[in-house]
Amino acid sequence: MAEYTEQDPAPGKEFDFTIEAVILFVLSVFMLLFGILLFAIHTGTLPYTPDSTYGLFLVIVALQVITMGKTPFGDVRRSGLVIIIGIAAAVIGMGACFVPGALTSLVRTLVGVILTVGGAALLVRLILHREKATAWLEIPGILRHITLASALVYIMAFLLGLVTLLPALTTDTLTTGLLIIDGASLLYLAWSIRALEKIYPKKAEPVEPERPHRSFLSKDAPLPLTTAILIFLGVLLAFLAVLLVPVNLGTLPFSPDGQLGLLLVIMAIQVLAMGETPVGQFRRSRLLVLIGLVFAGLGIFSCIVPGILTDDLRVMLGLLNLAGGIVPLVLRFYPLIRQMKNPPATPVPVPPQLRNLLVTQTVLNIVGILFGASMLLPGFIPGMVTAAILFCNGLLLFVLAYILSTLPAPE
Repeated sequence: MAEYTEQDPAPGKEFDFTIEAVILFVLSVFMLLFGILLFAIHTGTLPYTPDSTYGLFLVIVALQVITMGKTPFGDVRRSGLVIIIGIAAAVIGMGACFVPGALTSLVRTLVGVILTVGGAALLVRLILHREKATAWLEIPGILRHITLASALVYIMAFLLGLVTLLPALTTDTLTTGLLIIDGASLLYLAWSIRALEKIYPKKAEPVEPERPHRSFLSKDAPLPLTTAILIFLGVLLAFLAVLLVPVNLGTLPFSPDGQLGLLLVIMAIQVLAMGETPVGQFRRSRLLVLIGLVFAGLGIFSCIVPGILTDDLRVMLGLLNLAGGIVPLVLRFYPLIRQMKNPPATPVPVPPQLRNLLVTQTVLNIVGILFGASMLLPGFIPGMVTAAILFCNGLLLFVLAYILSTLPAPE
């Protein structure tokens, strides 16, 4: 698990993408790569796994709901119920990525409904507010770009949803073209949103007082991005651990490509949105953004096309988990060892919350090392032990999210 120590390169070099622009950007890479690969898939040159392809899309959409309250049908207040719905959608997508063949019809239908109904609903809303849209189109600059990009994305989502639900309506070539146009439209929208936020920075929304007797499901859930990502990863790893039990017993099939691809895409979103890597948190330089894009591309490819990158990605993720465990441990304990050799005259007391944070991160690092070793040496660590390691990792991420939520905000 990455530490929250930041290293500063030269000022002004940071790419300040928000989570909204990052997720749109990753979705654009997904659509563009899927469209390009579809040429070879339809000719039989490349294999194809629809389960993990649709599952990955569902997981990315669910992550958007959990982190921002943005649904495919429009923005909603991020309440406890919305978070639960997002997590449920993510679990279905994860199940499709991990277990091939079990959820094919369900995820295809869900993705088709999300695209069709969501695209139509947002397009109708844009038309109903045509006075506002027309005014924006008449103003040269970013507002015009936002309106055009949004309309393109809504139209393409609706068309791709129809193709997903009724594939007989179109040809393979037309589907490929729609995917590529949609990917370009999402990229256009991501760029427009980033430009808009630089010109018109968002102001902090006033906190509304909670109504008395409001239930947990209807209460606002103002999760910070880091906490939301930790909860999401905790659900992912705990769910994967539970699935590995019947997989190891031979009662469920398993897709290592879907697993590796999904983990890489989530890692890519962390890199692009927060600069968080397995070995620490950094400013989002051009190099770091490039690394995030490479992670996203490799993960998406693995989910769409099985069997080609499996071993390479297993080694890559194994090394990243080892580095993500060893490097933070060294950085954390080396100063402590030096301090033990030269103790200060007056010991500095460690607050209980900070001590709990350090203990949790240390255990997470050790668990990460074990998980990395299990990936590098498949079969060396028994499958059931790997499942237990993943489950512990998931629970520790929940604990870490809770501890971070109790820490005072930095001044």
